[in-house]
Amino acid sequence: MSKENTSIQKHFSKIIDPRIDRSKKHNLIDIIVIAICAIICGADGWEGMETYGEAKYDWLKTIIELPNGIPGHDTFRRVFERINPEAFSRCFIGWVQAVFEASKGDIIPIDGKTIRRSYDKSIGKTAIHLVSAWSAENQLVLGQIKTNEKSNEITAIPQLIDIIELNGGIVTIDAMGCQKNIASKIVDKKADYVLALKGNHSALFEDVKPYFDEVKPNSSDYDYHKTVEKGHGRIETRKFWTTSNIDWLITHHPNWKNLKSIGVVEATRKIGSKKTTERRYYISSLVSNAKLFAKATRAHWKIENSLHWVLDVTFREDQSRIRSKNSPENLAILRHVVINLVRQEKTFKRGAPQKRLKAAIDNSYLEKILDS
Repeated sequence: MSKENTSIQKHFSKIIDPRIDRSKKHNLIDIIVIAICAIICGADGWEGMETYGEAKYDWLKTIIELPNGIPGHDTFRRVFERINPEAFSRCFIGWVQAVFEASKGDIIPIDGKTIRRSYDKSIGKTAIHLVSAWSAENQLVLGQIKTNEKSNEITAIPQLIDIIELNGGIVTIDAMGCQKNIASKIVDKKADYVLALKGNHSALFEDVKPYFDEVKPNSSDYDYHKTVEKGHGRIETRKFWTTSNIDWLITHHPNWKNLKSIGVVEATRKIGSKKTTERRYYISSLVSNAKLFAKATRAHWKIENSLHWVLDVTFREDQSRIRSKNSPENLAILRHVVINLVRQEKTFKRGAPQKRLKAAIDNSYLEKILDS
């Protein structure tokens, strides 16, 4: 890695500097690159970024200009408070699309997460809620958009779909995102959808649910798939049924674009003598295929472990008290940058915590992450 346009420098240098000219002591791209490197190596706030920069000054000088040394923690804070998060997010998405190639048939869960300590009661600011798109195949964040309230996911999801690459993918969304306009947007982006169905569409739900209540595994009207997982004293059995025999449903609900099948997942969990069973219902633009349906729904459930859990446990996102102005959202975008970089580095066969530790110790390994 050198000072000559690395991928990160090339794409994030497009951000408009929010500072007035006389206060531009440090290059904006230098500040962004130090912040990314610092988070990779374990920093979780402005002071950590300054500390990292001072400790790694000689190495950083080989990849960025640093005309006036390392910025102080107040500089990091002020800059990320003022950077336009929408512009920052667009740079992130442009970087993802340029560097990471989409996979046809990739499962793309779209789901929201609240950064719990980003609220500020003193000024009436609620915790920020980010809706993210995740590539299950490539294990990376494709994009994100902020909404202040959980209910606003309905308006945020279409905006996210508009700005990310979905061609050939299968988008999965929970019941809140089961909306006609969302299904239509996904199809218009040349992708398929698997949308969870609950009482928010009561008429559609009340037609689909009874249709599966008497399902038999051997029925020729349905495609069927079953999985069994055992471990830690529990047995989880999941049964999946799908059908494309839904002309009757399309007649009653004609405005769902490319609706081709419906499905149900019956999940049974047994721990000791305790047994619980629940059913979840879905609509889809895919032709009936229970095995593919199982893959899509399982991938959606796993976003909690693959992304949200990593953000909270490895990056301590829910513990972050950074909450002023645009800084919580911009810092969340930086974490997404780092997750993508760390996940795509394949030479060191360890998890994210060990990769971050090695990067903090070994500059050459950090360069591999930055170039991945």
